[in-house]
Amino acid sequence: MKIETLAVHAGRRADPATGAVTPPIHLSTTFERAADGEYPLGFSYAREGNPNRAALEECLAALEGGKEALVFSSGLAVATAVLQGLEPGDHILAPDDVYYGLRKVIGEVFGKWGLETDYVDMTDLAAVRAAVRKNTRLIWVETPSNPLMKITDLEAIARIARSGNAISVCDGTFATPVLQRPLERGIDMVTHSTTKYIGGHSDLTGGVLINKYDNYLFERARNSQRFGGAAPSPFDCWLTLRGVATLPWRVRAQAENARRIAEFLRAHPAVEAVHYPGLADHPGYAVAARQMSAGGGMLSFQVRGGRQAAVAAAARVRVFTRATSLGGPHSFIEHRASIEGPQTRTPPNLLRMSVGLEHVEDLIGDLKQALAG
Repeated sequence: MKIETLAVHAGRRADPATGAVTPPIHLSTTFERAADGEYPLGFSYAREGNPNRAALEECLAALEGGKEALVFSSGLAVATAVLQGLEPGDHILAPDDVYYGLRKVIGEVFGKWGLETDYVDMTDLAAVRAAVRKNTRLIWVETPSNPLMKITDLEAIARIARSGNAISVCDGTFATPVLQRPLERGIDMVTHSTTKYIGGHSDLTGGVLINKYDNYLFERARNSQRFGGAAPSPFDCWLTLRGVATLPWRVRAQAENARRIAEFLRAHPAVEAVHYPGLADHPGYAVAARQMSAGGGMLSFQVRGGRQAAVAAAARVRVFTRATSLGGPHSFIEHRASIEGPQTRTPPNLLRMSVGLEHVEDLIGDLKQALAG
């Protein structure tokens, strides 16, 4: 079944009580036992399971071609649950250009856990191989990366992980299962912040972890969700499932808008560099062309004149919204280094954009006047 059909049908059935095509929201925190004390319908308590959550998990597993999915209250809750499954002394490999929130979770939440972490340039496969240790248990991949849009060869990383007896996880938030399917490239698990493209409307918070085969980190993440309480609300699950129905069409339109904007920016004299894997001069273009069906709706660019010039350009936009997050219908722009704080590794003149669903000529016109000063 094609992804457009799965996005509309997976996890959804007509309500047996009413015949409603749109699923109801199940707000109950507890469920009735049968006379024998069992739960015949599979639900006992909302922290452990809910019909809306089960429907969303079925849908997202189908979109990725995975065996099973676990949905969480946020994308970082997924990362926290995976890391909780590691043992003190275990070693993690993560990208040098990884989402700064993951660095915070590893360094601050798990700072006393005794985990060992190396951040490496995952576009350099020799460096990745050299960084693998006997105690490496997790290789975390982010492609395209945030915010420099680096591209990692998923098949190569999957081989490295298997040879080192490590579990590979790919954060596929930027690409979505519409443009990239990490599990088909040999990656063990894929994660998304469903807050972003999958929900698609900037009105919910959530995350998902999807496996291809059973593994101990997935099962430990399940226990973290079940007993730690990082479960999404029924309404957020309902909103996410609603958003999925239009995911393929939204993502393709956003990717086409982003491609045209990237081409405009590449030719603009006020722009020092454009980071977009859909451009042929991007360092990761060949790998992206092999494992992605389009460049995606995210891009970043560096403004000539340094931090002050970049901040000033962002201040002049009229159609773009100056906001964090991504994947919604509105186009967002932000000075990323300011968001990440004093420990940032992001270039000070970089602006990150989430390209939305407005007409592309309006977006290009807005950038043209903002960059004119």
